[in-house]
Amino acid sequence: MPRFSIIVPSHGVAGRLSLALDSVLAQSFGDFELIPVCDGPGSSAAAVAAGYAERDSRVTPVHSPPSAGLAGARNSGARVADGGYLLFLDGDDTLVPGALAALDARLTATGDVDVLYFEHERAPWWEGEPGNPAAALLADTPQGAFAPAEAPRLTGVRLPAWSAAYRRSFLAEHRLAFPDGHFTDVAFGGLVTLHADRIAALRRVVVRHLLRRQGSRLDLPGAHHTELLDRTAEVLARAAELGLSADRAGPLFEQLFSLVLKTAAHPARLTGGPRREFFRRAAGLYRRHRPAGFRMPGGSVGVQHRLLAAGAYTAFHALRGANRKVSAAARRVPRPRGLRTRLYYRRQLRRRIDPDLAVFCAYWGRGYACSPAAIHAKAAELAPHIRSVFLVEAGQAHTMPAGVDHAVIGSRRGWRVLARAKYLVNNANFADGVVKREGSVHVQTQHGTPLKKMGVDQSTYPVVAATTGSFTKLLGRVDRWDYNLSSNPHSTQMWERAFPGRYEHLEYGYPRNDVFYTTPAEDVARIRRELGVPEGARAVLYAPTHRDYRSGFEPGLDLEAFCEAAGEDVVVLLRAHYFYDRGPARGSGRIIDVTGHRSSEDVCLAADALVTDYSSIMFDYANLDRPIVVYADDWDVYRETRGVYFDLMAAPPGPVARTPQELARVFRDGSYDSPRSTALRAGFRSRFCRFDDGRAAERVVRRVLLGESPETIPPVRPLAERVPAPATLVRS
Repeated sequence: MPRFSIIVPSHGVAGRLSLALDSVLAQSFGDFELIPVCDGPGSSAAAVAAGYAERDSRVTPVHSPPSAGLAGARNSGARVADGGYLLFLDGDDTLVPGALAALDARLTATGDVDVLYFEHERAPWWEGEPGNPAAALLADTPQGAFAPAEAPRLTGVRLPAWSAAYRRSFLAEHRLAFPDGHFTDVAFGGLVTLHADRIAALRRVVVRHLLRRQGSRLDLPGAHHTELLDRTAEVLARAAELGLSADRAGPLFEQLFSLVLKTAAHPARLTGGPRREFFRRAAGLYRRHRPAGFRMPGGSVGVQHRLLAAGAYTAFHALRGANRKVSAAARRVPRPRGLRTRLYYRRQLRRRIDPDLAVFCAYWGRGYACSPAAIHAKAAELAPHIRSVFLVEAGQAHTMPAGVDHAVIGSRRGWRVLARAKYLVNNANFADGVVKREGSVHVQTQHGTPLKKMGVDQSTYPVVAATTGSFTKLLGRVDRWDYNLSSNPHSTQMWERAFPGRYEHLEYGYPRNDVFYTTPAEDVARIRRELGVPEGARAVLYAPTHRDYRSGFEPGLDLEAFCEAAGEDVVVLLRAHYFYDRGPARGSGRIIDVTGHRSSEDVCLAADALVTDYSSIMFDYANLDRPIVVYADDWDVYRETRGVYFDLMAAPPGPVARTPQELARVFRDGSYDSPRSTALRAGFRSRFCRFDDGRAAERVVRRVLLGESPETIPPVRPLAERVPAPATLVRS
């Protein structure tokens, strides 16, 4: 029997689950079993947990349907646990180093207590100091094991489930489990302490709890707040059955009703009739369970107690109104340039939202490109009633295709459509001054699958963090998103980590990649002619990524020498990162500079093979099922300075070359397109091309612009059934 069973529910936190599991498996004390609880066999978290189970026999995943909630997940894990003590972690919590060793040492010193309470740290996402709310609760507890009566204010209702270790046989003996529904920790914590005979405390932090940026789910408005009264009634009824002493009953009653009064007074959790009914029920519970001799607190809290005991809702409501100013939803003041423009934008915000207006933007206004352009085109086909406006920088307005209505970023019309549009679609972010209006819908399409660290995950890499700007402002922009697109499960998990928010993931694929399955051979040939690819040439796309530790673009490769060494039929399509787009082409001879070409998708369609280092273009190009070669001459430096989410060298999409000579050789001898290369690419495609099937834009338009239900959206075609756009050369 292991010393500990650590149960980790994972619903909604698949992107951070690996951090929780890693924190357990890295413990110096190894006598434990780790039980991740996942939604189902096909969920993202299940795939993560299965990978850990393959590598470590102590990991035993179990499944619990999302409908069972957090309580069901914890109970499912507890039912299969074999450990002497149970610990519960949320999926985005972590154990601090040395935590299990400290718990084991404390339990050895105190003997087999029923419950061992310990401290935890509440860590904010970004700004602010971490807190340790359990420290004050445990500060005055006896040094060794003690009976609950010796620490009557330690009731259990103010500590979360992940701030204690529970003896498994004790829970089984008293049939203690997490109640279904909301506020399950309140009832479980209270019931555990009521039944415990011997408890102990460890005055050190064991768990680091990551505070949700949007606050607790229990703070959201809704009828679920009435369940707090159910949990309160459950604990107080059990206390009455057990004949709890007055010394213990008073603190328990006070702490439970502190939670109840906080909800009754909160302006957003319950409104109008539901709040009045909540107050009425709470008053009945108060009068029914008030312990004999209970002394109400002093000050304004005591006044609230008295009004609740009297059932005086009108007076209670008036008291709370007098103590606060109810303001409208917090809106950051927009900052368009110029006083007149700023005032103009604010006036537009007062007008009603136009339900048939959509605004699109790509790459901070660089032009008509990427997934926003693909969605824009599909909307014209499927939702012609939607009037679409594409935002573009003034210097790029001339690049807009004929017939595409556009507005210049920063112009009065640009701010007007931003203020009034129902739908706002971007592959980056709109300016900080753009206000997220109630009723508007923001769609974040992203512009690649993440290999390098993104969002808040960049914070620990000084070189990139220094150029990123304020992470607080970044998270403020994330808060505007309603939907975030994903092309594979890996992206879904990493976006969840990098850009924490309340948005919904749409695992529909990237609309910009639709053309990789819908473009006919004649269009591929036309694109090659337009780019200047000679008839019969092998067009190799060379697309290096941006280096944060370099001040300008460096090809990293002598491309003329590569062409000479790789074969006389080879030409190179040079596609530098868009940060280095200088407009006019810089190519010569067998080098065709396509950096300034509007569509990276066209460039991919024209190429017979791709050479890249760590650019996300490899994930998009893999949809074409054409050869990919990774040129990784500085992988170790890039990994250390930029940060990556997985080891590309361990799972590349094709051969890896580390020198110019190796790169030329794989083309010269044909190994770039060998059976081994094909096998590597197949594994890569199965992992990263999961949702791209040629219908991503259609799914987005139907779901977002037409409001169709998720059940009616066309399903993703299996990879084996997809036919990529044809290459112009027949490969052996």
